[in-house]
Amino acid sequence: MSLLDDLHWRYATKKMNGATVEQEKLDYILEAARMAPSSSGLQQYKVIVISDKALLEKVKAIAYNQSQITDCSHLLVFAAWDGYSEERVSQVFNHMMDERGLPHDTMNDYKGVILGLYGPLGQEWQAHHAAKQSYISFGLAIAAAAEQKVDATPIEGFLPDKLDELLQLKGTGYKSTVLLPLGYREAENDWLVNMKKVRTPKASFVTEMTIADAAVLGELPVMQSLGSFTKE
Repeated sequence: MSLLDDLHWRYATKKMNGATVEQEKLDYILEAARMAPSSSGLQQYKVIVISDKALLEKVKAIAYNQSQITDCSHLLVFAAWDGYSEERVSQVFNHMMDERGLPHDTMNDYKGVILGLYGPLGQEWQAHHAAKQSYISFGLAIAAAAEQKVDATPIEGFLPDKLDELLQLKGTGYKSTVLLPLGYREAENDWLVNMKKVRTPKASFVTEMTIADAAVLGELPVMQSLGSFTKE
């Protein structure tokens, strides 16, 4: 089946039956999440996989008692960096250069651009930026699950600070961003399963623009080079 067919098949499953997702399918979904693109290739996030039922019960209490948390086979917790630092960025780039057989200083100029640009924006902005990268991985995991005919329910309804405390993320440089229970639908008890899938019509969702449609600006923003943010 094509990806579009798979996306039409999937829905935000409201009731799961507790059946176990096969390891091969779980590995496929996790690999899709791992292969996702990210800003500057930094992969500012990771995935925590939980199948332990006792731990899932505790997560459920932090996630407004949503039944998918305990009825799923595996819960994926996406967690992103809480900020950018020279040590953190260097670690990723050094690994990248090792894998490519290049000297570590190959990326020094670009690393300086990132730190010079992101540093003044503050840690709150940095954490938000990293969290947005995790959502790219999250989206690919949802698509991969649909390909494997595994149900997945995106969940933002939880208390991040409490979950970070439960999973001992505090002090690790990561913060939880979003949850993805994986499992199989219990169709007879799921009110949404047979509902028509509804999305914004394409005519409203997609807008094509030309220069004639753009606003006339009295003064364009300064054409600043990214190189100007390089730290000396």
